Amino acid sequence: MIIMDNKKENNNFEEEKVENPENNETAENNDFAAEAENAEVEVELNEEELNGIQMELSREELIEEVKEKNEKIEEMDAEIDDLLSRLQRLQADFVNYRKRSQREKAEMTTQGKVELCASLLPVIDNFERALKAEDRVDDFYQGVEMIYKQLLKTLEDQDIEEILAEGEEFNPEYHEAIMRVESEEFEEGIVVEVVQKGFSLNDRVIRPAMVKVAG
Repeated sequence: MIIMDNKKENNNFEEEKVENPENNETAENNDFAAEAENAEVEVELNEEELNGIQMELSREELIEEVKEKNEKIEEMDAEIDDLLSRLQRLQADFVNYRKRSQREKAEMTTQGKVELCASLLPVIDNFERALKAEDRVDDFYQGVEMIYKQLLKTLEDQDIEEILAEGEEFNPEYHEAIMRVESEEFEEGIVVEVVQKGFSLNDRVIRPAMVKVAG
């Protein structure tokens, strides 16, 4: 009986030995799963940290990029302001140049008219002397008179006008007194007689009128 009991105990011990490897394998699997789960958690944490770092880097890069773009915008604004200022100066210079050119052109035109009239004045004087010296009014006289009037009309068309003198108050800007004469008809300081006609162009005296003044 004792021998049989010992055999049973040995058998039970061997069965437990057979069953224990399975239990050990299960435990090892559980430990591996736990370690794997912990590893996954650690990986997830590492990924979150990496994402956070990447987001922080992206934010700093974005701020830096915005800063660079703002600097470029400021540089472009400054360049635009400089170009606008230069354009305004060029426009002002062009306007001044055009006005100056117009003034110079008008002055050249006026000067040309003055010189032309000055060269024709002796001719006009000779026509007047010829007409005054002629006693007869014949065809020749009328022909000379017509040419004389046409010449005066041509000057008038160019805004060259005869200076009014006889009966006007003496004005040294337009009249040149060659003598003073006693006059019962005119008051003192009034032009009595025109000795030589004067001409002006737009209030610019080409030649003053030579006159006698009551005095």
